[in-house]
Amino acid sequence: MSIYAINLKPMHTSQQISRINDVLYFIHQDISKSLLAKDLAAIAAYSEQHFHRLFKTIVGEPVHHYIRRIRIEFAANQLMFDATTSVLNIAIKSGYSSLSSFGRAFKTIFNMSPGEWRNKDRQHQDKPFLADEEVAKYYQQLSTMTVPKCELVQLPQRYVAYVRHQGYDRSIANAWQKLNAWASIQQRDFSHQYGLHHSNPAWVALDKCRYVACLAIDRPIQRRGLINSMTIPGGLHAVFKLQGKYGELLPQLSNILEYWLPSSGFKMLSTPAYVHYRKNHFLSEDEKFDLDFCLPISLGYDVA
Repeated sequence: MSIYAINLKPMHTSQQISRINDVLYFIHQDISKSLLAKDLAAIAAYSEQHFHRLFKTIVGEPVHHYIRRIRIEFAANQLMFDATTSVLNIAIKSGYSSLSSFGRAFKTIFNMSPGEWRNKDRQHQDKPFLADEEVAKYYQQLSTMTVPKCELVQLPQRYVAYVRHQGYDRSIANAWQKLNAWASIQQRDFSHQYGLHHSNPAWVALDKCRYVACLAIDRPIQRRGLINSMTIPGGLHAVFKLQGKYGELLPQLSNILEYWLPSSGFKMLSTPAYVHYRKNHFLSEDEKFDLDFCLPISLGYDVA
């Protein structure tokens, strides 16, 4: 569920945060392309040495570790949900030119080979999001539920202001409060809200999952810093209408990915899945949500 997340610290200036945001946005536009540190440093307009130091202090890990992790998380999704695509093709889509380098990187993250990961029994495996008691309680009910019907829609690209956040829990409300405060000061419409989901909590710990709170904007941001702007890619999406309360969303998303996607005949793209809120449970007193889950897909014909 494959833009990133950072922990902001007071020592960082708005300009530094904005420049690293530009780099993160560039990385996530296409994780399969060459992502050399010297080129990323040029995007940030820093020397390579200073860029390495600043990226690590803002993001929390070295840039090459970050790139490896997001590539392997994407590959893990593909291996789990797409049984027809070869491991080599998944490696190439994930930014690796050889099976050997892909296998080494994958084992570093997941302590097993890509083949072992693909063949693992996940129906009886404890998932990291089950550490949240409210999520775990609802997940147990999924066995009696059917996957909701979806609509295939060509969605437009969306120009948004955003705040990055790390962690899939109630702390996401902090990102929305910051975005709301900014919108109020800037006299921006706060009604069109989106949430980007970059991590799959079925195997990424909740406190490591990456989320982006986004607000549709109709004019450019004059001064960037904590609040930046980007474009959510458009294209073909499977759109699911979901409702519930806090604790129920992650199991619903997991149900779609585990059961609908493998049997759908579609392949999940590397661009992020996102939700379009009609009611945002991180901003609602009753913690209820009403939203569209938009999963980027393609027919996914292999080229090799």
